[in-house]
Amino acid sequence: MVSNMYSLIAREESWPARESRKIKVNVDTSMIGSQSSLRVGWFRVGWLARDNGDFLLHGFSKIIPGAVTPTLVEEKKSKPPKPIFFLSSIEGFSESSFRLGNNNTMIISNSIEDDEKWLAEGIAGIQHHAFYLHRALDDNNLREALKYSAQMLSELRTSKLSPHQYYELYMRAFDELKSLELFFKDESRHGVSIVDLYELVQHAGNTLPRLYLLCTVGSVCIKSKEVPAKDVLKDLVEMCRGVQHPIRGLFLRSYLSQVSRDKLPDIGSEYEGYGVYWAFRVDFNVYFAIPVVFGADTVMDAVDFVLQNFTEMNKLWVRMQHQGPQKEKLEKERRELRDLVGKNLHVLSQIEGVDLEMYKETVLPRVLEQVVNCKDDLAQYYLMECIIQVFPDDYHLQTLDTLFSACPQLQVIEAQVDMPIVGAITLYVSLLTFTLRVHPDRLDYVDQVLGECVKKLIGKPKLDDNRATKQVVALLSAPLEKYDDTVTALTLSNYPRVMDYLDNGTNKVMAMVIIESIMKNNTCISTADKVEVLFELIKGLIKDLDGTSVEELDEEDFNDEQNAVARLMHMLYNDDPEEMLKMICTVKKHILNGGPTRLPFTIPPLVFSALRLVRQLEGQDGEVVGEELPTSPKKIFQLLTQIIEILSSVPFPELALRLYLQCAEAANDCDLESTAYEFFTQAFVLYEEEIADSKAQVTAIHLMIGALQKMNVFGIENRDTLTHKATGYSAKLLKKPDQCRAVYACSHLFWVDDQGGIKDGERVLLCLKRALRIANAAQQMTNVTRGSSGPVTLFVEILNKYLYYFEKGNPHVTNTAIQGLVELIRNELESDSTTRTSDPFFSSTLRYIQFQKQKGGAMGEKFASIKV
Repeated sequence: MVSNMYSLIAREESWPARESRKIKVNVDTSMIGSQSSLRVGWFRVGWLARDNGDFLLHGFSKIIPGAVTPTLVEEKKSKPPKPIFFLSSIEGFSESSFRLGNNNTMIISNSIEDDEKWLAEGIAGIQHHAFYLHRALDDNNLREALKYSAQMLSELRTSKLSPHQYYELYMRAFDELKSLELFFKDESRHGVSIVDLYELVQHAGNTLPRLYLLCTVGSVCIKSKEVPAKDVLKDLVEMCRGVQHPIRGLFLRSYLSQVSRDKLPDIGSEYEGYGVYWAFRVDFNVYFAIPVVFGADTVMDAVDFVLQNFTEMNKLWVRMQHQGPQKEKLEKERRELRDLVGKNLHVLSQIEGVDLEMYKETVLPRVLEQVVNCKDDLAQYYLMECIIQVFPDDYHLQTLDTLFSACPQLQVIEAQVDMPIVGAITLYVSLLTFTLRVHPDRLDYVDQVLGECVKKLIGKPKLDDNRATKQVVALLSAPLEKYDDTVTALTLSNYPRVMDYLDNGTNKVMAMVIIESIMKNNTCISTADKVEVLFELIKGLIKDLDGTSVEELDEEDFNDEQNAVARLMHMLYNDDPEEMLKMICTVKKHILNGGPTRLPFTIPPLVFSALRLVRQLEGQDGEVVGEELPTSPKKIFQLLTQIIEILSSVPFPELALRLYLQCAEAANDCDLESTAYEFFTQAFVLYEEEIADSKAQVTAIHLMIGALQKMNVFGIENRDTLTHKATGYSAKLLKKPDQCRAVYACSHLFWVDDQGGIKDGERVLLCLKRALRIANAAQQMTNVTRGSSGPVTLFVEILNKYLYYFEKGNPHVTNTAIQGLVELIRNELESDSTTRTSDPFFSSTLRYIQFQKQKGGAMGEKFASIKV
């Protein structure tokens, strides 16, 4: 076989449907069998019928050999015969589609041609007929111009093209119609009145070309003002109903809208107002011209025309979804065509006469009626968005109730039970965005939209569709982005109800969004009720949800989340101590359910928030007599004791010890001796019972010594008790160097430079001598294990302590003791053959002594006797 297609040539311009003809065709015998000769035969065409834009050949006789040349022979017209059989009854052929192409060639194919080929043929057809059209226009030949323009426009009757390709074909024809319109305007060129021309184009054989020509002439007719604009517009918009194919109908009505938009009887337009027009009547073949005064062309006529065209276009657009089984393809094609429908609303918004009153009473109700009645989710979503975009915000502010009353009736949300949940949520996102844009101060409207979304989600499990959860996040993020004060969103009662439908992972993502919004806007949460709502919203971060274990979480992400919660706690503040204490208690209630892994992150910021409140209340005696008395530091310290006890039992004893010491300092500033003593006692208990690691013990000892040094609230007895405990712990550390450093640090407990501070020089000297003995023991142990003296760092450190107290005027620290220590260090350095004769630390200390000697004055005299 060499071919799978054949053609037949029709010598006439068109074939009327259901007409019996005899047609001679050339047949490629390779399609029939193994014969190689060319046979020419007669076919009897039973009838030609249109099927979705294709011509199907039905009912013909067998091949009759003997003819030589293809000809077209007229046969007496008869009633269409009953189809005998279809093309598939011939061996080697299958039922095929027929299309009337360029030069009246009907192509028969056993497969659907590629879209690009159909488009190329359509463009070629337009160019072919446009050539003859322009020649007729140049010759001012009206009849030929109408003939070839109709043939050109017949190329738009195709149903084989996608919307995008049909648009390309349509624009080719549209460009040619501009030249034809200019020809129609110049009556001197064609010699026919515009009214007669309006009647003449209606004789075109096919509906689609006839209506394109009618719209073109109608535009000229309105421009001439020989006929009222409203009558022509009404006639055209009604006549266009003759094309019900969705794509062809949409582009036809788009053309009507395009050619008429500058000729609408708008306020200030030249087509507005009363006029005298000539009406023509024929009685017994005699024409009578009668002047008639028509009513005014008003802006309402323009609005009615655009609304009616919009309604018809929307019906065609919605109908497209039923044009075949390929739903995804149809959905894509509908999206490509949606702007044709939406442009009508844009035209409405540009009409000057559409003021707020007309928009409120006429335009919006009729548009919403069409939106609701079309019962199509894609159309409703798009048209609602168009309404929001094209009309002024001031109009929306005044008609928000009308718009909201239509929302529950939208098919996309309420009526379509099987609609994917992501589609419904997407619509609510758009509606909420609209509400926030046009009426940001109406939080009840915002909450109403969230409430409607909750109704849609009721009865459904937590969302696991990634697209749906993203839309919920967008829905919940919209109020946060709109209001700089994130607290505003906390007043929305339905906000947490929507969050409940998020899966655990997305719930935490949304919680992080909320916290980031608060931090970005520096929002202060100032009431316990708002704290309650806020922590309910971020509960995915502060406790495990639905049995999710912390061990399953990524450590880095978990740390980031908990640090975000910690930062959030510093944004809780109120000047009223009572309210602030309520807020602290509310936070405590939530975070204590977080489990042992979260508490080290969340308890410290809570403690410091409470301590900030304590600083605010400094000066009160802390006595609480009645339940309703104002907040006092003592009450807060009782609360802090409970909180830190929970942390110490987790266990995180090192962190708990630090917090106890912080509380002790705050109690000291509030002059609460017993409370401060209790906090130190708890810290010492933790040290003894819970902290076993030697490094942690060293850190804890130095923290306790540093905190105890700052205390000035203790009496002699309490201070001696705590100091004795601290020095005792220091001497019991595991390693000698750690013991030495802790013991000489304890010397600061007996010498405080602050005014009124303790200055017990004798006990300072005892600590230093004890540290020196421990250092000497450590040096001896090093000598035994290494065979030589070890580093003299401990001795140099003690020397620096001696120098410190010597400068501060401690009478028990003398220059003789310092000189002796210098000589001791030198001897140790000289006895160690493995090290250098000088130590950098020791050398720097000697240079400092020399500097003090050279300074002169009282200090120079003190250091003068020390030999370096």
